[in-house]
Amino acid sequence: MRHVTEYSKQELNDMLKELTIQFQEAKKLNLKLNMARGKPAAAQLDMNMGLLEFPEGCTLEDGTDARNYGVLEGIPECRRLLGRLLGLKPDQIIIGGNSSLNLMFDTMAYHCLFGTQGEKPWSFYAYEGSPVKFLCPVPGYDRHFQICEELGIQMIPVPLLEDGPDMEMVEAMVREDASIKGIWCVPLHSNPQGVCYSDRVVDRLASMETAAPDFRIFWDNAYGVHHIYQEVPLKNILEACEAGGHPNRAYYFFSTSKITFPGAGISLIASGPDNMKEFKGHMSSQTIGHDKLNQLRHVQYFKTPENIRAHMAALAEVLRPKFDMVLNRLEEELEGSGLAVWSRPKGGYFISLDTLSGCAKRTVQLAKEAGVTLTGAGATYPYKRDPQDRNIRIAPTYPTPEELKSAVDIFILCVKIAGIESVVNQGN
Repeated sequence: MRHVTEYSKQELNDMLKELTIQFQEAKKLNLKLNMARGKPAAAQLDMNMGLLEFPEGCTLEDGTDARNYGVLEGIPECRRLLGRLLGLKPDQIIIGGNSSLNLMFDTMAYHCLFGTQGEKPWSFYAYEGSPVKFLCPVPGYDRHFQICEELGIQMIPVPLLEDGPDMEMVEAMVREDASIKGIWCVPLHSNPQGVCYSDRVVDRLASMETAAPDFRIFWDNAYGVHHIYQEVPLKNILEACEAGGHPNRAYYFFSTSKITFPGAGISLIASGPDNMKEFKGHMSSQTIGHDKLNQLRHVQYFKTPENIRAHMAALAEVLRPKFDMVLNRLEEELEGSGLAVWSRPKGGYFISLDTLSGCAKRTVQLAKEAGVTLTGAGATYPYKRDPQDRNIRIAPTYPTPEELKSAVDIFILCVKIAGIESVVNQGN
């Protein structure tokens, strides 16, 4: 397809008529295809069934029975395994349940209720009429934004550049405004664009001057081992913060949700010693300990970080053809058309596509009418407000290859219809 501006108005109208006929034919298929969330497909989950066994029994290396109460911070074997995988000190780590999102919510809620390191609770500022603010690199992860919205924390969008957040903007804002208490970061293969933070960005985040003494980085390394095309190194944020003189600045989150079973994985939080002591104190009022049997299962199944990396390489072999299919179809049908631009991630779970301004909602609605469910337009921005109504998150992982091919073709059809409609209407 030539660039959309190279067509006459009559040619565009003729093209729109033909695309509309194709769309009506697609609707007659009564499809129910889902590219909304980054869920693993059944074939991925089948690869993990050996995890459900206990070949070496239920006793920990120190003699503790994993079936019983205790070990609030998580079993030592699990903290050691994940620490070696991620370059974290085991005594910096607390193992949670199946959801790192749960740990993020709890951490944010603790700060709202109790404050941190002697500072006022964040909810106190709302009562004074000056609510706490959080920086949100965009496009970003909708569930991060949902946590802030639930807890009454005001969100400030920050552009996400090729190597991380716009640090000129971030540094200027946090230096001047003490009500800005933190920033969300998905530092490797970000959701949805696939951005990987450079060492320079990590160092600037770790060492920058902040007006708020309790400024915190919520470092959600959800895709830290999810390399599909290329392995990308990531500088250790906790070490960078310690070197920068701010050992308590960052909270590091991780989970096995897309490594083993999303509904039955394990998660972790890691930070400086003072933060971990504080977190463990709050956590002890909530639980006597998370599922140690599940932690032990993961240890017995994987045994070493090398085995986890080999497992992820096998998963990449399953995912790569799906990403190839989506990227190839986008290039074949939309490259050079001016109707859309998209990311080419090295890993992670998503592809980010930008339509013409004002066309994302229309595209998603058309796709829904044709039986293809996508993440809602605007979801990748705070308050679901994409100022240009452009960004759409594509999740290729869950459908079968056959379903994915149908879903992508319908999606591309909808991008074309919405974009050409917009161009024609602007010319009227």
